[in-house]
Amino acid sequence: MFFMETITIPKNEYERLKMIEMRVSKIDLKFVEQISRSLEDVKAGRIRKVA
Repeated sequence: MFFMETITIPKNEYERLKMIEMRVSKIDLKFVEQISRSLEDVKAGRIRKVA
Protein backbone atom coordinates (compact mmCIF):
# COMPACT_ATOMS: atom_id res chain seq x y z
CA MET A 1 0.00 0.00 0.00
CA PHE A 2 1.23 3.51 -0.81
CA PHE A 3 0.80 6.38 1.63
CA MET A 4 1.27 10.04 0.72
CA GLU A 5 3.59 12.02 2.90
CA THR A 6 4.02 15.79 3.04
CA ILE A 7 7.47 17.32 3.15
CA THR A 8 8.68 20.91 3.15
CA ILE A 9 11.54 22.16 0.98
CA PRO A 10 12.79 25.66 0.22
CA LYS A 11 11.20 27.36 -2.79
CA ASN A 12 14.52 27.62 -4.65
CA GLU A 13 15.03 23.85 -4.28
CA TYR A 14 11.50 23.23 -5.59
CA GLU A 15 12.18 25.48 -8.60
CA ARG A 16 15.50 23.74 -9.28
CA LEU A 17 13.84 20.32 -9.21
CA LYS A 18 11.01 21.56 -11.42
CA MET A 19 13.52 22.80 -14.03
CA ILE A 20 15.28 19.43 -14.01
CA GLU A 21 11.93 17.68 -14.49
CA MET A 22 11.09 19.94 -17.44
CA ARG A 23 14.43 19.23 -19.14
CA VAL A 24 14.03 15.49 -18.67
CA SER A 25 10.49 15.66 -20.06
CA LYS A 26 11.73 17.46 -23.16
CA ILE A 27 14.50 14.89 -23.67
CA ASP A 28 12.01 12.03 -23.27
CA LEU A 29 9.62 13.66 -25.74
CA LYS A 30 12.41 14.11 -28.31
CA PHE A 31 13.39 10.48 -27.87
CA VAL A 32 9.82 9.26 -28.38
CA GLU A 33 9.45 11.45 -31.48
CA GLN A 34 12.70 10.08 -32.91
CA ILE A 35 11.62 6.48 -32.30
CA SER A 36 8.25 7.22 -33.89
CA ARG A 37 9.89 8.69 -37.01
CA SER A 38 12.23 5.70 -37.20
CA LEU A 39 9.31 3.27 -37.08
CA GLU A 40 7.54 5.23 -39.81
CA ASP A 41 10.70 4.95 -41.93
CA VAL A 42 10.79 1.19 -41.37
CA LYS A 43 7.12 0.85 -42.35
CA ALA A 44 7.72 2.92 -45.49
CA GLY A 45 10.81 0.89 -46.43
CA ARG A 46 13.18 3.83 -46.03
CA ILE A 47 15.92 1.91 -44.27
CA ARG A 48 19.33 0.75 -45.36
CA LYS A 49 21.87 -1.57 -43.89
CA VAL A 50 24.91 0.20 -42.49
CA ALA A 51 28.09 -1.70 -41.69
